[in-house]
Amino acid sequence: MFYEPGKTPHNLPFDPFKACVIPRPIGWISTTSPIPEPTPSNPHPKPTHNLAPYSQFTALNFDPPYVLFSANQNSSSTRKDTVLNIEATGKFAWNLATYALRDAVNTTAQPLPRGHDEFVHAGLDKEYTTLLPGDDTGNPVPMVEASPVRFECVYHSTLRLPGNGPVGSVDLVIGRVVGVHIAEWVLDERGRVDVGRTRPIARCGYYEYAVVGGEGTVFEMVIPGADEIMLAALEGSTGRVERAMRGKAKL
Repeated sequence: MFYEPGKTPHNLPFDPFKACVIPRPIGWISTTSPIPEPTPSNPHPKPTHNLAPYSQFTALNFDPPYVLFSANQNSSSTRKDTVLNIEATGKFAWNLATYALRDAVNTTAQPLPRGHDEFVHAGLDKEYTTLLPGDDTGNPVPMVEASPVRFECVYHSTLRLPGNGPVGSVDLVIGRVVGVHIAEWVLDERGRVDVGRTRPIARCGYYEYAVVGGEGTVFEMVIPGADEIMLAALEGSTGRVERAMRGKAKL
């Protein structure tokens, strides 16, 4: 078979593109908002925290280490809270998504209103960064305490890619890794990170995930509360996104 994305139909029940580029590491990205300005009614305002998984994530370099993740816009044409927080504060953290934490990863993918704390929503304890800009002034980035590997990242740049419709438009966010946290229990006798102990998960096609290490397996997770547009975007189905958007516009 052969098709031209966006031009000719693939005539398959599910879009195959994302199922061809696998497995994809998960960018489980945590951020903080800036500290709001004090007001008479709230003289000591606190920032809000955010945690979300992105399945288009990779390492770009090792000396120095850089990472990149891709965040599609919301169906309302708004940019993701993760991106807004990073650009406003200049920092973020990456947390290794593991099989043991798979349910929490999926829960933090829910489309919650801005300002809601996904750590609280998923029942995750926080540990905080110490090297990032503003950490010493009381606004460190929260990290997933239970994640065995975590990166502290300084924001480098954003590249915006135009797409078909609001969901297709994307922000590519690049960060430089300035701090690496590794739990002692994941290191083997030779001092290497043992993937058999961390058991990281990765995105495959559709709603499928793979797990590395141990016996290995493929499993499915559907984001709780995801609407038709979000599900279609996760599947990479352009036609389904367009149909869902048309249906939304009629409401």
